Amino acid sequence: MPFTSPEIRPTTNDRTDEKKTVLVLGATGQQGGAVADALRASGWPVRALVRNPGGEKARGLSLGGVDVVRGDLDDPISIRAAMAGVHGVFSVQPSSGQGPAHGVTDEQEIRWGKDIADAALAAGVRHLVYTSVNAVGRGPTGMGHFDSKFEIEEYIRSLDLRSTIIRPAAFMELLMLPGMGLDQGYFSFFLRPDQAAQIIAVQDIGTIVAAVFAAPDRFAGRTLEIAGDEMTGAKLGERLSNAAGQAISYLRFPDVVLEGDAFLGRLASLVDDGRLAGNADVGALRQEFGALTSFDEWISGPGKPLLERALRAEESVVSLR
Repeated sequence: MPFTSPEIRPTTNDRTDEKKTVLVLGATGQQGGAVADALRASGWPVRALVRNPGGEKARGLSLGGVDVVRGDLDDPISIRAAMAGVHGVFSVQPSSGQGPAHGVTDEQEIRWGKDIADAALAAGVRHLVYTSVNAVGRGPTGMGHFDSKFEIEEYIRSLDLRSTIIRPAAFMELLMLPGMGLDQGYFSFFLRPDQAAQIIAVQDIGTIVAAVFAAPDRFAGRTLEIAGDEMTGAKLGERLSNAAGQAISYLRFPDVVLEGDAFLGRLASLVDDGRLAGNADVGALRQEFGALTSFDEWISGPGKPLLERALRAEESVVSLR
């Protein structure tokens, strides 16, 4: 069953048919972009805080009807200005687990997450939705970029602020990162061939978050672990073979690789102990939120271009946010 915290905060009688502006952080990234799309499709006015309003992704948001405002997570004044008059906030920060090239520390991620929550409280925001990760909530993970998210979760819960926390499973998009071996006829990942793990299409995160904003009284105070499908390593190989039209064998990352890289080794151990493999009740989620995307649907639809690039070994940059 998905972990659901008790509904301990008082709720108000907000009319969910009156859709007011939601500020989306990270709207030029994967999760934020999916949330902005889903909210707009549901009729919500959306505001996006971006560092460079003239960038290609920001211009695309603006053309799609999003109110794009300039701001920076290191500038609390710009965050507070962006929150003026908004009803809700979707909070996601650059993850400290994205590698040295991104230059984000655990301390920065924690500070940003807390600053956003503080600004939401000060601005009188009626609903904050924070996105975390499925590995947290069952004790320290030993991974800074996971434990930082749990610290942000706990801080949000300590505030007199109506909030909902979601914990997504691994993104299906993550599976198409370069270096997994698809261009060489195999696919490597953390799973053992007979071991199952949950995954989710980023677009479904947007769908779920939009539904949460539409029913604040129903979701206030809850922590939802979310996923759309579950796959073993062997099944991933089969599904990828079918989608690619060629044989793709599945191999777990070699022990020598996992033992030689502390970061990858710890991730593998979190998969093995079940925390990163996921514990969402996918059937219950479908009853609550409607149809969610299966891996087969994703790989033959929105994931097809990513698969084709991976098969050609083209450089592909996929944000993990």
